Amino acid sequence: MLFNHEHAMLRDSVSTFVERHIAPFVDEWEEAGIFPAHELFKKMGDAGLLGINKAEKWGGLGLDYSYSLVFAEEIGRINCSGISTAIGVQTDMSTPALANYGSDELRRNFLVPAIKGESVGCIGVSEEGAGSDVASIKTQARRIGNEYVINGSKMWITTSTQADWVCLLCNTGGDKGPHKNKSLIIVPLDAKGVTRGKRLKKLGAHSSDTAPLFFDDVRVPVTNRIGEEGRGFIYQMKQFQEERFFAMSKYLSQVQDAVDITIEYTKQRKAFGKPLIANQDIYFKLAEMQTDIQAVRALIYHACEKYINGEDVDMLTSMAKFKVGQLGQTIPSACLQYWGGQGFMWDNLISRIFRDTRLCSIGGGANEVMLEIVSKRMGIHPSSLS
Repeated sequence: MLFNHEHAMLRDSVSTFVERHIAPFVDEWEEAGIFPAHELFKKMGDAGLLGINKAEKWGGLGLDYSYSLVFAEEIGRINCSGISTAIGVQTDMSTPALANYGSDELRRNFLVPAIKGESVGCIGVSEEGAGSDVASIKTQARRIGNEYVINGSKMWITTSTQADWVCLLCNTGGDKGPHKNKSLIIVPLDAKGVTRGKRLKKLGAHSSDTAPLFFDDVRVPVTNRIGEEGRGFIYQMKQFQEERFFAMSKYLSQVQDAVDITIEYTKQRKAFGKPLIANQDIYFKLAEMQTDIQAVRALIYHACEKYINGEDVDMLTSMAKFKVGQLGQTIPSACLQYWGGQGFMWDNLISRIFRDTRLCSIGGGANEVMLEIVSKRMGIHPSSLS
């Protein structure tokens, strides 16, 4: 995939925005366990950064997904994962299905304000007993007349203590099986019966306010449903494609940062009379890390090019997501080792990257689920052999 001058301009714009409006406050927001989503997203909306690949009709820039990929890479350079994750929820997790399948009324009421940064959205899929196993969700939306009455709960919901609405995956009935009985419904979080749980204490991504959501006889109009009833699982699987593109691109930037700052540290740190990086074991390992990063980045670009051309990229994105998840576990850990005692300090950036990138092999589909998808596409999964 070839990037042009417009891609470079967007990259510079995002980098400048991060430097001015995010970087100075990262440590403060990490310590607080939350960042001002409405304030930050309004600035991003004003800068045209929240609807890069959304239609101009709804306030977006109408660009193809390669531009969103550049955006994700630069957002990933933020020195914490919590803020970049929350931004991705707004741009690539709570809004793709709304943009692609929502009614014009829904788009006007929820997509347009989200692109402007005037409202904050979140995505409600995971439950305490159903994370990667999306088909097993229990939250129900029972239709009564022109309303849905929703009962259930969602877990690990990013930005849920601040969000204005949730794109909620729930069971809407029918006996066609777990893949055909679900719908995506936009639920305002100020609706009667919605309760926001307390912020969860996480290993990493501290500045992201993550909390459960509870629904007790919550009523919303049937017109808040995205697309057709019973097709929510399919819409969500398609929505996962952009979620995974964003996640693996931004996490790979963090992994790259781990290598970059470790190179600088090992150049400066001396042991036994010479810089650490003068040890063959260290510079060979750093070279191997960089090779792995470049290889995965090429796979992501290849998948993105096919995605833009309308091709099925489920296997490629699953491969790339799996590999980034692997690198998120191995590279920051290996880099931290070269920092010695300094790497074990809580406030050191390498330890933050170590904590933050651990989520990549879990969120948005665990590594094991990615391998399930790849093996099915290869025709070697047991379900393909019977």
